Amino acid sequence: MEVILLDAIHKLGNRGEMVKVKPGYARNYLFPRKLALPASEANRRVFQENERKLIKRDMQEMASARAQAAKLAGAACTITVQVGEEDKLYGSVTVLDIFRHLEEKGYQLEKRQIVLDEPIKQLGEYTVDVRLHREVSVPVKVSVVKE
Repeated sequence: MEVILLDAIHKLGNRGEMVKVKPGYARNYLFPRKLALPASEANRRVFQENERKLIKRDMQEMASARAQAAKLAGAACTITVQVGEEDKLYGSVTVLDIFRHLEEKGYQLEKRQIVLDEPIKQLGEYTVDVRLHREVSVPVKVSVVKE
């Protein structure tokens, strides 16, 4: 199924591009979140008419993301975990743990903005990216220490 992307989607394409996706992905993810339109001549015209609005909205989102990045710069969180023998963690530190800790400190984020390739399974200091906008990301230091 061909769709027109209304927003840039990581590993799929940029705004305005026509890409082929599976029908279920389009129907269950892209369309409900208003990230894409079905590729038809009428929708192409609608997209071209609304492109100025989208660009303006994108610029506003980028400005607010930069302001939020300034507040978030230098942020660090210390997560205490239970460990067993040889300092092995019981479980792991996930995006949800980092999200909750930053939320407790007063930062307004969404869980999907925190980029963590795989859960943290060892004690130590890590740098985790917080992607506020597709062009704005901030590194946050995460320290995992034992209780």
